Amino acid sequence: MTGMRRWLLPLFIMALDSIGILSAFLVALFLRFDGQIPEGDLLWVIAYLPLFAAMALSVHTVFRLYTRIWRYAGVAEGISLLAAIGLDSVLWIGVSALLHGSLPRSVYVIAAVLLLFFAGGLRFALRVYAYVVTSPIYLERIRRQRRSRVLIWGAGDAGAVLVRELQNRPGKRQLVGMIDDDPAKKGRSFFGVQILGTRQDLQRVIDEQDAEEIFIAMPSVKGRAMRTILDCCKQTGVQVRILPAVYELVEGMAVSQLRPIEVDDLLGRNPVQLDASQVAAFVRGKIVLITGAGGSIGSEICRQTAHMQPEQLLLLGKGENSIYDIYHELKIKYPQLATLPIIADVRDRERIQEVLHRFRPQIVFHAAAHKHVPLMEYQPMEAVRNNILGTKVIAEEAACIGVEKFIMISTDKAVNPTNVMGATKRVAEMFVQSMNAKGSTKFAAVRFGNVLGSRGSVVPLFKRQIAAGGPVTITDPAMKRYFMTIPEASQLVLQAGAMADGGEGFVLDMGEPVKIVDLAREMIVLSGLVPEEDIKIQFTGLRPGEKLFEELLSAEDGAEATTHEKIFTARIRQVDKAVLDEKIQALLQARTDAVILSLLKEIVPTYCPNHSVA
Repeated sequence: MTGMRRWLLPLFIMALDSIGILSAFLVALFLRFDGQIPEGDLLWVIAYLPLFAAMALSVHTVFRLYTRIWRYAGVAEGISLLAAIGLDSVLWIGVSALLHGSLPRSVYVIAAVLLLFFAGGLRFALRVYAYVVTSPIYLERIRRQRRSRVLIWGAGDAGAVLVRELQNRPGKRQLVGMIDDDPAKKGRSFFGVQILGTRQDLQRVIDEQDAEEIFIAMPSVKGRAMRTILDCCKQTGVQVRILPAVYELVEGMAVSQLRPIEVDDLLGRNPVQLDASQVAAFVRGKIVLITGAGGSIGSEICRQTAHMQPEQLLLLGKGENSIYDIYHELKIKYPQLATLPIIADVRDRERIQEVLHRFRPQIVFHAAAHKHVPLMEYQPMEAVRNNILGTKVIAEEAACIGVEKFIMISTDKAVNPTNVMGATKRVAEMFVQSMNAKGSTKFAAVRFGNVLGSRGSVVPLFKRQIAAGGPVTITDPAMKRYFMTIPEASQLVLQAGAMADGGEGFVLDMGEPVKIVDLAREMIVLSGLVPEEDIKIQFTGLRPGEKLFEELLSAEDGAEATTHEKIFTARIRQVDKAVLDEKIQALLQARTDAVILSLLKEIVPTYCPNHSVA
């Protein structure tokens, strides 16, 4: 039955359009000749009306006027209708000339104008019928049910999308007004909705309108500006939700895409904008290998790389489930891209040799590593094998086949490390630097701080603790960390690859560090709860290997500006490769934790195990 209705409605509209075309021509003749239609012209029109109608219906079909859902018609549908009927008139005049017709051209123009009013009125009537006549029960249910009173903050493009959606689909929400930071808009109407004031009027407007929710329709606002908006909303006690960017919205889906404020929205800086064209030129047409492709950073590097049209994307990782997930995600989104999942351990030299010699990648992003600080403190041998040996194997084999660029993912914990994870990453940095200029491959490392939402981030931990009713555990009230989003971190890695000349350690200007206790409080508030009342915050003391502040540069690193204002290079101290190789070999042969820690200290003099640095 549904399928039958799907075909009957277009046919019904087409039949009405046919009547409209015939009527438009007859009325046009009547108007053009003031009711005194010459008999010859009338007979000529009657003879060729079926042809003109068939031409118009064909044009309307090409313009998809019979497959659109007119209940949601907007500007785009109106333009399509206007363009189709304009083309009708041009074709009518042209065919009439070929047939040596005697009608004045004004008849065709008048007929087209009349048809525009007829066809437009018909479709508007269908919209009104669908909205009002066929839905009285639905509208009555809407009227009677309890609806949340909504105030929209932002009378711009995103606000327009949201207002239209709420008006077309009122559902469980009732729009009671808008506010906007532009004082000139105060008192004006926006799609029939009044703009009631600015942020200074927020509490008054909420009280007067009895608003229960605020929808923030300013998707471009981030960082400190969003934090300020949230602070204003906090005082009101109403629920706050945010609209994504307009380009992410699907027609008819705006309200469903509203989401709660996320921690990412509150970063105390604006997201870094990278040179996408430079990165795209670097990746396009290349065979790219990504190790640790199933991890938080590795998988995002895969996503960022995939849309830049590489020749082939190799997803290498040890965990089959995570590699399976990212592989199938990319195959769905980029079906034409040659994507290959590879299950392999970066420590297995024979397997890595096999992979590199078979596929011969031109670019390698090395993201595979053990990153959890407390876990690596308990098993330093595993940190050494994975972070140092794994890097050594993949870097040496990449150099053997002449990979163009090798980019290692590092961490701010490699600077003045106080834990095994940071120390092993520092050794890996040193080894990558020592490989540079030994062949044609350009080696570089990228350092960044904590990544919001990654598996090792505090954010998922805090979310679980809040969901469980608390407490939220923090090691020390003074602890601070640099934060960035996963997409930013991944873009930085790609940008580093494009900029690398070999030997650099790239560092992002990450703004001001964030106090972890402030982050925890914000997350509790975003969950609609009150810190220390609903959710307790508990300080547990520093864990082994932790320090209060992370650093992006050490005293021995010289920071230099690059062509990008937010990216700097730290020239990692030159080391004697032969000496480093000898010490790494001793480290790999060590069998006790004490020997491993001693050798790490020898290789990285700034390493202070089990010592918290403030």
